[in-house]
Parts: sequence; C-alpha cells; structure tokens
Amino acid sequence: MAEPSLTDRAPHGLMLFMLRAPLALYRLGLGGLLGQRFVRLSHVGRKTGKLHQTVVEVIGHDTDADAYFIASGWGYKSQWYQNLQAQPEIDVLVGRRHLHVHAQTLTPQEAARVLLAYQKRHPTAARELGKVMGIDLAEADEAALQKAVQEKLPVLGLYPATSR
Repeated sequence: MAEPSLTDRAPHGLMLFMLRAPLALYRLGLGGLLGQRFVRLSHVGRKTGKLHQTVVEVIGHDTDADAYFIASGWGYKSQWYQNLQAQPEIDVLVGRRHLHVHAQTLTPQEAARVLLAYQKRHPTAARELGKVMGIDLAEADEAALQKAVQEKLPVLGLYPATSR
C-alpha cells in the first residue's frame, strides 16, 4: 500500500499557514512580488455562493494563447477545484495583471505535457511538490503523469474568457 501523502487530508497548522502566505501578499497589494509563478483565483462557493480567493502555483503559461495552467495539489476533492467545476468563469490576478478567464480541466494527455514541461523548467520544485503529493513528479514519464492526473492530480487551463 502506498504511503499516505500530505494531500490525503485538508491542510492544517504550519502547512495551512504556508499555503495562505501568498494570499496575504495579494491582499496587501504585494502580489506583484510573486511575479508570474502564482495566480490568485477569485471563485464563488458552489454551495454558499460566497466569494473565495485562493492562490495556486502556475505550472505553465502558453504565451500565444495567454493561457495559464494550474494543478490541484489536493486533487479532485479540493474545494476551489470543485467550485471552478461548478462555475468556471472567474477573475484571476497574476502578479499585478487582472484577467477574466474560463477554467477548464485538461485531458490526461494535455496535462501530462504541461507537467513534463514543468519538470524541465523547475526540477527542484517538481521534486518537492511530488513529495507533498505522494507522486514521483520529478522522474515520472508521460504515461505515469497521465495516470497521476487520472487518479489524483487535475490540471486546469485558465483561458481568456473573451476567446471562448
């Protein structure tokens, strides 16, 4: 049986504090310090209708399509992921750049290509993220990444809403 990962339960304690630190920077108007590596999602709760904000790492950017790619480290059960499935038209902030986007879950094949590019650009980050998630993200080949996406790692594209 596989060893449990940190993502098998909701974040808490120091982990929760670390995950919320980038959101605090955005709320202080300092999101530009994070550059293009993080995106703040403003999404509506599917049950409550309340506005929520979440910051996630950008794992890829298609400059031609101006699409950003993100992964749900807490898998398909992540609250923000489920909210985007219910209402995919959202506003995001990347650094100081405001965008209105349509969030769409990528196919396992598309997601694997994005993750392979992420491996090459950020090998250390891929290794550390993989440890947290219980996936060998740093060394996985395309087939293994496709399997990881199918089982527990949804990858989304954030596409300009005007192009849809």
